[in-house]
Amino acid sequence: MQFDLSHAIEILRSTPQTLRSWLGSLSDPWIHSDYGAGTFSVYDVLGHLIHGEKADWITRARIILEQGRDRPFDPFDRYAQFEESRGKPFAALLDEFERLRRANLETLAELELGTKQFALHGTHPALGEVTLENLLATWAVHDLNHLAQIARAQAAQYAQAVGPWREYLSILNLPATRMDDEGVRRKAAARQ
Repeated sequence: MQFDLSHAIEILRSTPQTLRSWLGSLSDPWIHSDYGAGTFSVYDVLGHLIHGEKADWITRARIILEQGRDRPFDPFDRYAQFEESRGKPFAALLDEFERLRRANLETLAELELGTKQFALHGTHPALGEVTLENLLATWAVHDLNHLAQIARAQAAQYAQAVGPWREYLSILNLPATRMDDEGVRRKAAARQ
Protein backbone atom coordinates (compact mmCIF):
# COMPACT_ATOMS: atom_id res chain seq x y z
CA MET A 1 0.00 0.00 0.00
CA GLN A 2 1.33 3.43 -0.93
CA PHE A 3 1.26 6.16 1.72
CA ASP A 4 -2.06 7.98 1.83
CA LEU A 5 -2.59 10.53 4.58
CA SER A 6 -6.29 9.74 4.84
CA HIS A 7 -5.46 6.07 5.44
CA ALA A 8 -2.87 6.97 8.08
CA ILE A 9 -5.42 9.21 9.79
CA GLU A 10 -7.83 6.25 10.00
CA ILE A 11 -5.30 4.48 12.24
CA LEU A 12 -4.38 7.62 14.19
CA ARG A 13 -8.03 8.49 14.85
CA SER A 14 -8.94 4.97 15.97
CA THR A 15 -6.07 4.38 18.41
CA PRO A 16 -7.49 6.33 21.39
CA GLN A 17 -10.86 4.61 20.98
CA THR A 18 -9.19 1.23 20.63
CA LEU A 19 -7.18 1.75 23.81
CA ARG A 20 -10.21 2.97 25.78
CA SER A 21 -12.38 0.07 24.62
CA TRP A 22 -9.65 -2.51 25.19
CA LEU A 23 -8.09 -1.25 28.40
CA GLY A 24 -10.53 1.16 30.05
CA SER A 25 -12.22 -1.34 32.35
CA LEU A 26 -9.30 -3.67 33.08
CA SER A 27 -7.93 -4.19 36.58
CA ASP A 28 -4.50 -2.98 37.68
CA PRO A 29 -2.67 -6.30 37.11
CA TRP A 30 -3.44 -6.04 33.38
CA ILE A 31 -2.32 -2.40 33.29
CA HIS A 32 0.78 -2.42 35.48
CA SER A 33 2.37 -5.80 34.73
CA ASP A 34 5.20 -5.95 32.22
CA TYR A 35 6.64 -8.95 30.40
CA GLY A 36 9.96 -9.30 32.14
CA ALA A 37 12.81 -7.36 33.68
CA GLY A 38 13.56 -4.14 31.84
CA THR A 39 10.33 -4.20 29.80
CA PHE A 40 7.32 -1.93 29.57
CA SER A 41 3.89 -2.22 31.13
CA VAL A 42 0.68 -1.09 29.45
CA TYR A 43 0.77 1.98 31.73
CA ASP A 44 4.30 2.77 30.50
CA VAL A 45 3.33 2.41 26.84
CA LEU A 46 0.34 4.73 27.19
CA GLY A 47 2.58 7.31 28.88
CA HIS A 48 5.03 6.97 25.97
CA LEU A 49 2.24 7.55 23.45
CA ILE A 50 1.19 10.68 25.36
CA HIS A 51 4.73 12.04 25.36
CA GLY A 52 4.89 11.44 21.60
CA GLU A 53 1.77 13.51 21.12
CA LYS A 54 3.42 16.36 23.02
CA ALA A 55 6.97 16.22 21.67
CA ASP A 56 7.19 14.22 18.47
CA TRP A 57 4.81 14.06 15.53
CA ILE A 58 3.33 17.54 15.08
CA THR A 59 6.40 19.23 16.55
CA ARG A 60 8.64 17.51 14.01
CA ALA A 61 6.19 18.06 11.15
CA ARG A 62 6.31 21.79 11.85
CA ILE A 63 10.11 21.72 11.89
CA ILE A 64 10.13 20.08 8.45
CA LEU A 65 7.57 22.53 7.07
CA GLU A 66 9.13 25.66 8.54
CA GLN A 67 12.88 24.94 8.63
CA GLY A 68 13.52 21.76 6.66
CA ARG A 69 16.94 20.16 6.83
CA ASP A 70 18.45 23.24 8.49
CA ARG A 71 16.96 22.48 11.91
CA PRO A 72 17.53 18.94 13.17
CA PHE A 73 14.81 17.48 15.35
CA ASP A 74 15.38 17.56 19.09
CA PRO A 75 16.19 14.07 20.40
CA PHE A 76 13.08 12.25 21.63
CA ASP A 77 13.09 11.16 25.28
CA ARG A 78 11.90 7.54 25.09
CA TYR A 79 11.56 7.38 28.88
CA ALA A 80 9.86 10.71 29.68
CA GLN A 81 6.67 8.83 30.58
CA PHE A 82 8.20 7.58 33.81
CA GLU A 83 8.34 11.08 35.24
CA GLU A 84 5.40 12.63 33.35
CA SER A 85 2.86 9.88 34.15
CA ARG A 86 4.00 9.17 37.67
CA GLY A 87 1.06 8.86 40.05
CA LYS A 88 -1.61 9.59 37.45
CA PRO A 89 -4.64 7.28 37.32
CA PHE A 90 -4.79 5.16 34.18
CA ALA A 91 -8.20 6.62 33.26
CA ALA A 92 -6.64 10.11 33.34
CA LEU A 93 -3.93 8.92 30.93
CA LEU A 94 -6.56 7.57 28.54
CA ASP A 95 -8.34 10.95 28.68
CA GLU A 96 -5.11 12.87 28.14
CA PHE A 97 -4.08 10.74 25.17
CA GLU A 98 -7.49 11.12 23.58
CA ARG A 99 -7.46 14.92 24.07
CA LEU A 100 -3.91 15.33 22.73
CA ARG A 101 -4.50 13.08 19.72
CA ARG A 102 -7.71 14.92 18.83
CA ALA A 103 -5.89 18.27 18.99
CA ASN A 104 -2.97 16.95 16.92
CA LEU A 105 -5.29 15.59 14.24
CA GLU A 106 -7.05 18.96 14.10
CA THR A 107 -3.66 20.64 13.68
CA LEU A 108 -2.70 18.14 10.99
CA ALA A 109 -5.90 18.95 9.07
CA GLU A 110 -5.19 22.68 9.36
CA LEU A 111 -1.79 22.17 7.72
CA GLU A 112 -3.56 21.16 4.46
CA LEU A 113 -0.73 18.88 3.41
CA GLY A 114 -0.30 17.46 -0.06
CA THR A 115 2.20 15.58 -2.19
CA LYS A 116 4.54 18.56 -2.43
CA GLN A 117 4.84 18.84 1.37
CA PHE A 118 5.21 15.07 1.84
CA ALA A 119 8.48 15.24 -0.10
CA LEU A 120 9.99 17.92 2.15
CA HIS A 121 13.00 16.84 4.19
CA GLY A 122 13.99 17.11 7.81
CA THR A 123 16.91 15.80 9.84
CA HIS A 124 16.46 13.15 12.50
CA PRO A 125 19.25 13.21 15.13
CA ALA A 126 19.98 9.48 14.74
CA LEU A 127 18.53 8.48 11.37
CA GLY A 128 19.61 11.45 9.30
CA GLU A 129 17.49 12.72 6.43
CA VAL A 130 13.77 11.87 6.51
CA THR A 131 10.73 13.17 4.66
CA LEU A 132 7.44 14.43 6.02
CA GLU A 133 5.86 11.35 4.43
CA ASN A 134 8.27 9.13 6.42
CA LEU A 135 7.30 10.95 9.62
CA LEU A 136 3.54 10.70 9.07
CA ALA A 137 3.69 7.05 8.01
CA THR A 138 5.82 6.30 11.07
CA TRP A 139 3.26 7.99 13.33
CA ALA A 140 0.59 5.50 12.21
CA VAL A 141 2.90 2.48 12.35
CA HIS A 142 4.19 3.62 15.76
CA ASP A 143 0.61 3.31 17.05
CA LEU A 144 0.31 -0.19 15.60
CA ASN A 145 3.69 -1.17 17.03
CA HIS A 146 2.61 -0.14 20.51
CA LEU A 147 -0.78 -1.84 20.23
CA ALA A 148 1.14 -5.05 19.49
CA GLN A 149 3.47 -4.33 22.42
CA ILE A 150 0.48 -3.92 24.74
CA ALA A 151 -0.93 -7.24 23.55
CA ARG A 152 2.42 -8.95 24.18
CA ALA A 153 2.69 -7.47 27.69
CA GLN A 154 -0.78 -8.72 28.52
CA ALA A 155 -0.34 -12.14 26.92
CA ALA A 156 2.87 -12.63 28.90
CA GLN A 157 0.83 -12.63 32.11
CA TYR A 158 -0.54 -16.06 31.19
CA ALA A 159 2.60 -17.43 29.50
CA GLN A 160 2.91 -20.24 32.04
CA ALA A 161 -0.82 -20.78 32.53
CA VAL A 162 -1.42 -21.73 28.89
CA GLY A 163 0.80 -24.78 29.35
CA PRO A 164 1.57 -26.69 26.16
CA TRP A 165 -0.59 -24.38 24.02
CA ARG A 166 2.29 -21.90 24.15
CA GLU A 167 3.64 -23.72 21.11
CA TYR A 168 0.70 -22.33 19.09
CA LEU A 169 0.72 -18.83 20.59
CA SER A 170 3.37 -16.91 18.66
CA ILE A 171 2.68 -13.75 20.67
CA LEU A 172 4.34 -15.45 23.65
CA ASN A 173 7.48 -16.23 21.68
CA LEU A 174 8.21 -12.79 20.24
CA PRO A 175 11.24 -10.91 21.54
CA ALA A 176 10.45 -8.37 24.23
CA THR A 177 11.10 -4.66 23.74
CA ARG A 178 13.70 -3.96 26.39
CA MET A 179 14.89 -0.74 27.98
CA ASP A 180 18.51 0.25 28.16
CA ASP A 181 20.14 1.01 31.52
CA GLU A 182 18.81 4.57 31.54
CA GLY A 183 15.23 3.34 31.11
CA VAL A 184 15.57 0.76 33.88
CA ARG A 185 16.98 3.42 36.21
CA ARG A 186 14.30 5.99 35.39
CA LYS A 187 11.45 3.47 35.76
CA ALA A 188 12.80 2.38 39.15
CA ALA A 189 13.13 6.01 40.28
CA ALA A 190 9.56 6.78 39.22
CA ARG A 191 8.24 3.89 41.33
CA GLN A 192 9.82 5.25 44.51
